[in-house]
Amino acid sequence: MSYRNKTYVIFDGDKDMWAYAYMLGWKKNEHMDFDFYNAHDVNTITNISSEENTKRKLRERLGSTKQAIVAVGESTKNLYRFVRWELDVCLEKDIPIVVTNLNGKRSMDAERCPPLLKGKPIVHVAFKAKIIQKALDDFCDNYQKYKDKTDLYYNDSVYTSLGL
Repeated sequence: MSYRNKTYVIFDGDKDMWAYAYMLGWKKNEHMDFDFYNAHDVNTITNISSEENTKRKLRERLGSTKQAIVAVGESTKNLYRFVRWELDVCLEKDIPIVVTNLNGKRSMDAERCPPLLKGKPIVHVAFKAKIIQKALDDFCDNYQKYKDKTDLYYNDSVYTSLGL
């Protein structure tokens, strides 16, 4: 197995590309404490018309993935072709998952969260750089101790301590 140090970001490519772009911007901003090794840099998908080719390339990316971020927007739960497949692979490979709610909700959003993720050992956070970074550093790095807990989230005092 290859060395796993990357962060894989799952999102609705049609409606929520802006969120992924924000995360890339936060990563590049020298005044922000937000960083991750992007799994999407591993290989280039050139033939997006071929679902088989795309899934093969995505599986390669997931092979070097340490953790995943799922940007949950208004239609994420209804996406099956790639989003559901990516989530299945993350769960199969026991990859820690951070769900970030694009609507700012700080816990699981029952109306938007993909059903596949409900009742799983994942953490739900608002779409803010500081709390996402906290989840990557705390939850993902210590995932083994959280595996018997489900639908986790940080309480308001953690957000306050981060200035949120």
